[in-house]
Amino acid sequence: MKAVIHPSTLKGIIRAPASKSSMQRACAAAFLAKGISTIHNPGHSNDDKAAIEIVKKLGSEVIINHEDLIIKSEGIKPIADEINCGESGLGIRMFTPIIALADRRITINGEGSLLSRPMDFFDEILPQLGVEVQSNNGKLPIKIKGPLQPKTIVIDGSLSSQFLTGLLMAYAAADASNLSIKVNNLTSKPYIDLTLDVMKQFGLKVPENRNYEEFIFPMAAHDSRLSTPDYKVEGDWSGGAFLLVAGAIAGPITIRGLDMMSTQADKKIMEALNNANASIAIEAKGIKVRPTEMDAFKFDATDCPDLFPPLVALAAYCNGVTKINGVNRLIYKESNRAISLQDEFEKLEVKIEVNDDIMIIYGGKGAKGNNVHSHHDHRIAMACAVTALKATGETTIEEAEAVKKSYPDFYDDLKKLGADVSLSSKIKFHE
Repeated sequence: MKAVIHPSTLKGIIRAPASKSSMQRACAAAFLAKGISTIHNPGHSNDDKAAIEIVKKLGSEVIINHEDLIIKSEGIKPIADEINCGESGLGIRMFTPIIALADRRITINGEGSLLSRPMDFFDEILPQLGVEVQSNNGKLPIKIKGPLQPKTIVIDGSLSSQFLTGLLMAYAAADASNLSIKVNNLTSKPYIDLTLDVMKQFGLKVPENRNYEEFIFPMAAHDSRLSTPDYKVEGDWSGGAFLLVAGAIAGPITIRGLDMMSTQADKKIMEALNNANASIAIEAKGIKVRPTEMDAFKFDATDCPDLFPPLVALAAYCNGVTKINGVNRLIYKESNRAISLQDEFEKLEVKIEVNDDIMIIYGGKGAKGNNVHSHHDHRIAMACAVTALKATGETTIEEAEAVKKSYPDFYDDLKKLGADVSLSSKIKFHE
């Protein structure tokens, strides 16, 4: 699909999409909590759909009732020998330890860029927990056979906190007692806060967090009675970041549904917007943002690497040279985002350099419309679209459907705000 975007002025009120970070964790926790759980405001991105399919194949019944998602679980009772995580990095990393609770051999697979992402972590850690593992030289597919048996272990948290999320949930489900998970160099700590919060809300056993270096499960046995929790999926700060930047570039708009008390890492977009002297007003019913003269800024995105794409779009319209730390976190995403951002923004005549762990964006001249490519990466597509709102001339985004991974309503929401966006599907001819 192609998306063609002309320079536009946005105006109006829009609600942020449901957080896939919150939604996927809720699906896993509802499955492990057993009983009947109701998830309000569920997401419908491709990653969300993948999480729903996983808990179904693990034996849960899933019912969509109006605006709610109901999960009925009796614990891990797999009904399939193979489970596909789609393109979800969180899905594969979080659910693999959970799937390893089963005492049967299961093949775990994925699609797209997930097939090339490193999964050596499981080869190293799961055998220590009594799980048989056979991977494809550290990549998918992975064949595992449990059941996982919790033990005190030490893991490397420098690549992603998502591996730890999966282990914490699996340990809780196995009623880990008087042992701990020790972590070296943990990144994206706010996502672990989100994990622990979701576990607590679903009544799972929550470990003591000692400065993100050790997570200790107490001696006491956990009350394993069936629970009936209700959980509301938060608005998504990751998707909301693109809306906020769009407002700063081409507004004024008001974004609703973003919780200022959220533990989501990407809430730090507010810090970046303030650093850039963007015009923001936090009101009772939403966050209002409007265009103003903005300045280059410095920002550390090590714990929130998904903010790089919207921050680059923002920096293009800030006077001066913006510097963002955390480039090393961009390699194993849906694309190598450091390279993807350089390649596509060069086409938009925005100069980007990378110096070790720092991305340098030369802003102040705006952008020039051109043909760009998403690299099959949802956040690259959205960054190009937001930048195009005030570019000179039209911008065409190839493989624009990549946004379905996290924010399937993205282009529709831009249209609701007044953006000049047209979509066209590729036509295939068959003999």
